Amino acid sequence: MNHLAHTLLAGDDDGLRLGGLMGDFVRGAPDPSLPPEVVAGIRLHRAIDVFTDRHPEVVAAHGLFEPPYRRYAGILLDMWFDHCLARDFARWSEVPLAEFSAQVRALLRRRDPFLPQGLRRFRAYMEAHDLPAGYARRDELGAALQGISQRLQRANPLGDALPVLVPLDQRLKAHFSAFFPELRAYAQAWIRGDADLAPAGPDRADNG
Repeated sequence: MNHLAHTLLAGDDDGLRLGGLMGDFVRGAPDPSLPPEVVAGIRLHRAIDVFTDRHPEVVAAHGLFEPPYRRYAGILLDMWFDHCLARDFARWSEVPLAEFSAQVRALLRRRDPFLPQGLRRFRAYMEAHDLPAGYARRDELGAALQGISQRLQRANPLGDALPVLVPLDQRLKAHFSAFFPELRAYAQAWIRGDADLAPAGPDRADNG
C-alpha cells in the first residue's frame, strides 16, 4: 500500500501515522531513539505490506499484468490502490480527503526533526503536488509513476504504465474493494494487539 492507505490505516494516533509515512524510508531496524509510537508505526507499515502481498485478491491482481509490467506489479498496485482509495475516500473516512491530506502534510512539518532525509525531500514533493489527495487524479498518478521510474537504477517501464493501468481499472477496483476491508480490520486488530504479528518481509522499492 502507498502513503494515503498507510496513514489512514494507522488510525488517529500521530505517532503511528508518522511511522506509517516513514516506513518506505527506513531500512532495517528503526532508530531506537525514535518515540515508541513511531517505531510501532514503522512496524505496522511493514505488517500491512506483508498482509497485502499475501492476500489472495492482491495475488490475483498481480496476474492481470503482462510482462514487462508484471515484475513491477507490486509498485503499480500500491499506487493504483491509493488511487482507488482516494477516489472513494468518503466510504472509508469521515474526514474529507482534502482535509485529511492537509493533516498528513501538517504532521510531517510538525515532526520534522524525526524525518529521514528521504521523507523530508518527499514532503516537498507532497506540498507541491497536493499529496496524498492528488492521488485521486490520474495525471498526478502518472507523474508519480514517472518519478519512481527515474529513481530506480535499473531501466523499467513504470513511466509508461498509466495506459496499461487505466483499462484494468474496473477489475483492479473490484480486487481493492474485496481486499481493503480485510486489511483495515487487520490493521485495527494489530493496533489493539489482537492480531498475529506478520513478519516483516523484504523492503520494497520506495513509492512516490
